[in-house]
Amino acid sequence: MAKEGDIRSEEDINPNYTVSKENRRKAFLAMLAYAKPHRMIFVAVFFCAVFAISADLLQPYLVKVAIDDRVLFGDHGAGRLIMLGVIYFLLAVLSMLFTFWQANLLQKAGQSIVAALRKDLFKHISGQSMSFFDRHAIGSLVTNESSDTETINQFFTQVLLSIIRDGMSLLMIIGFMFFLDVQLALYCLILLPLIAVIAVAFRALLRNSYQRARTQLSRLIAFLAENLAGMSLIQNFHQEKEQVSRFSERNEKYLKESLREVRATVIFNRSFDILGNVSVAFVVWIGGIAVFNQQLEFGVLYAFISYIRQFFQPINQITQQWNTLQSTLVSVDRLWRIFSVQPEVRDPAPEAARPIGLSTVKGKVDFNHIRFSYADDKDVLHDLELHIQPGEFVGIVGTTGAGKSSLVNLLARFYDVKRGSVEIDGVDIRRLPLDSLHRIVGLVQQDPYLYSGSIVDNVRLFDERISREAVIEACRTVGADPMIARLKKGYDTRLSERGSGLSAGERQLISFARILVSQPKILILDEATAHLDSHTERLIQQALNIVSEGRTTLVIAHRLSTVKHADRIIVMRSGMIEEEGTHETLLQLGGYYAELYRHAFQGTAAGER
Repeated sequence: MAKEGDIRSEEDINPNYTVSKENRRKAFLAMLAYAKPHRMIFVAVFFCAVFAISADLLQPYLVKVAIDDRVLFGDHGAGRLIMLGVIYFLLAVLSMLFTFWQANLLQKAGQSIVAALRKDLFKHISGQSMSFFDRHAIGSLVTNESSDTETINQFFTQVLLSIIRDGMSLLMIIGFMFFLDVQLALYCLILLPLIAVIAVAFRALLRNSYQRARTQLSRLIAFLAENLAGMSLIQNFHQEKEQVSRFSERNEKYLKESLREVRATVIFNRSFDILGNVSVAFVVWIGGIAVFNQQLEFGVLYAFISYIRQFFQPINQITQQWNTLQSTLVSVDRLWRIFSVQPEVRDPAPEAARPIGLSTVKGKVDFNHIRFSYADDKDVLHDLELHIQPGEFVGIVGTTGAGKSSLVNLLARFYDVKRGSVEIDGVDIRRLPLDSLHRIVGLVQQDPYLYSGSIVDNVRLFDERISREAVIEACRTVGADPMIARLKKGYDTRLSERGSGLSAGERQLISFARILVSQPKILILDEATAHLDSHTERLIQQALNIVSEGRTTLVIAHRLSTVKHADRIIVMRSGMIEEEGTHETLLQLGGYYAELYRHAFQGTAAGER
């Protein structure tokens, strides 16, 4: 269940990033850089827009010619009027074709740009340190990867289209109006300052309202994602009503902000509708008087009325896209706040790197006077020193919060030490390229993650370089083959997300098969048998003996029976090593381990009774 404090704000992602004009400008330019490979498409869109607009604007002029030159004062022959009608029809067809082509080209460019952006965003997030995920709710990341990138797609396919087409329409309409009658055109342009005032007045209001709505949506999605992931816990503790109430509270906040955004948008758009109608009335009044006084041709007045209506159409289109533009700026801020985060755990500089070939790794591990803390700066490991020999099987035990998982997280380099060093074969792991380190160190977690896909894909983690035969052999070796054979489609059985159709023990066996096909030199098992029944634990123990053979192995265990036969047991307490030795030695010592063992034995005996 998500606690109130678990829903982090965007500022928690990167506290050093501030929403300023300079940062927004840099972020916006970075987004536009994704359009560079598609610049020829935008050139084609520009020319399509020119032809489409020209075809649109010539139509009222043809009507003006028909009225003034052929109907009122000119030749009444039907042939010339039919020709003008045919030209009008052809212009309408050309306008439709060029409009279709420009929209289609922009869609192609927009979708390609966003596909590249999504890929880079996922790559950037995947390369972040675990501390990034500690302070960022998964639901918010999903919003960034889906909704925010889709908003940017709307910028390229809707806003940019409006800027190109409607912006050029305005300029060309003004040109046609001045061509027809300079004085009447100047009267119409008196309205432009009023349009500018309305646009400036609503700009900040729309951006702020959208920012608040997006923030509430992100929090709503984060809450939903966390609760769906923990639904079994919610139902077990009968918290459904409580969580529905908390969801409703967040949903209501999002609703209120969304309605405020809608109200601001409606007022903004309707202001221009009213202004357009007033402008038409103004032109009819001024132009009608001029026609009555024979200072203006009736066809010119008709064309002016058509152009003034068309004049406000692009303005209305641009203003309707204003909200999308504001949402784009907000989404760009949110995305570039993430892009500006540099992983705390990074590859070493090329001159400092010490790559180790997997075949040459012996597996010696040294923790040299390490100190470590998470974000709250409270040390969880204090000046800890530990040396593990190649091929040694080491058990790590202790109560919750003793620092066991933190220790192995440092070896896997999910985090970096604050002081001291962690070494493999005498080389500081901070000098190892991350891909080399992750090939050397294999990890089996308490609840192995399985993806939506076949068993074969889950074992080889979608790495096509690992053959199907190697996967099957690994599953046979760890004892997973009988379980897989019982499934309807065997190794081709598609698993649901997180492998919910399999038991905890079956998921563990698949994770052990992963280890065999990846062949790491150092193996970490983090509470791998913590929640298994005795029979399943024995199966896992047999598999553990197989996968640990010839490897340096560190096993974190709540069940002390898992590490009874370890070469050495490390007993941790409050971030330090309390005791170490074999099972028998530690029992004879009668210290902290003996106390833990006695409590564990009494708990097991009580459970059996």
